[in-house]
Amino acid sequence: MTIMRNQAFRLSRYPQGKFSMDIFDMVPLPLPHFTEGEFLVMQTHMSLDPVMHAWLQQDKFHHAPPMHIGEILQSYGVGKVVESLNPDFPVGAQVVGLTGWSEYIVGNADMYLMDASLAPEAILSLFYFTGLTAYVSLFKLAQSKQGETLVISDAASAVGSLLGQLAKANGLSVLGITDSEEKCQWLMQEIGFDAAINTHSEHLESQFKAAAPNGIDIFFENSDEPIQELIYPQMNPYGRVIITDMPETQQHKAHPIPNLMQIQHKRLSIQGFEVRDYLELMQESHCVLAEYFAQGKIKYQAHVIEGFENLPETLIQYFNETAPMGKLIVRF
Repeated sequence: MTIMRNQAFRLSRYPQGKFSMDIFDMVPLPLPHFTEGEFLVMQTHMSLDPVMHAWLQQDKFHHAPPMHIGEILQSYGVGKVVESLNPDFPVGAQVVGLTGWSEYIVGNADMYLMDASLAPEAILSLFYFTGLTAYVSLFKLAQSKQGETLVISDAASAVGSLLGQLAKANGLSVLGITDSEEKCQWLMQEIGFDAAINTHSEHLESQFKAAAPNGIDIFFENSDEPIQELIYPQMNPYGRVIITDMPETQQHKAHPIPNLMQIQHKRLSIQGFEVRDYLELMQESHCVLAEYFAQGKIKYQAHVIEGFENLPETLIQYFNETAPMGKLIVRF
């Protein structure tokens, strides 16, 4: 196999405030060496996700340790096995895993084999950590029931939109919260949500009451915005709140905590959730979601940018500007 090049991006400094191009260094690398049990992967697609904000900070706040200066940046990626010393990952197999900003990476048994017929955009949008988060939240933690009402705080994100579709497929009423009218229309017309509310619109309280006339049974919180103050009073007795994927930018913001008396008297349960605690359910979630996908009950929206060299600029726009609908993916 002839390798024309292997390029990578390293972290040159920690960001101060907004992300900028000078935190990245593009460098040529030799083809990585791999040993028995490992394999060489040519990456084809990489997703840019909210967790990257935590990875690129100097202080450890998230479950994942921060990156060090000079290290290759981390991402979730899909690629093809081009050489292998592991019979479980043969040449030509499609894999997904925690990779890095490098055109070629060494894979190991921590990666997951994916059906070769699945588009890489679908894998990153509906499966792997995105799918596992939605699957565990709805079916394992919330223990959702047909006829209940689910509210999703960052509903136009990859996780939020998938979670809502799974809920609709299982007979729940779904209300999405997002930050633009365009996203509201997408959630209702394309994804099938029952209602969507723009946080920048007026009369939010009356909108919530109209959209959830029977109260709220499940609240999926992944944005930590003040609008949560309108949701807790409408929670039904024995309602469940699932909190995950909180943006690192919110860690120093002071928001009023939910009314503890309401939580007590309504017997609400509030569950913090780290997806890495449920890795043993990854294959199970893949199987379940593949069935929903094959039946046309879930679909995805991927915002795809072309070119490995465009990774830094794309990430800067992602964190400094409004996030796109669905999953942000760089294809190279």
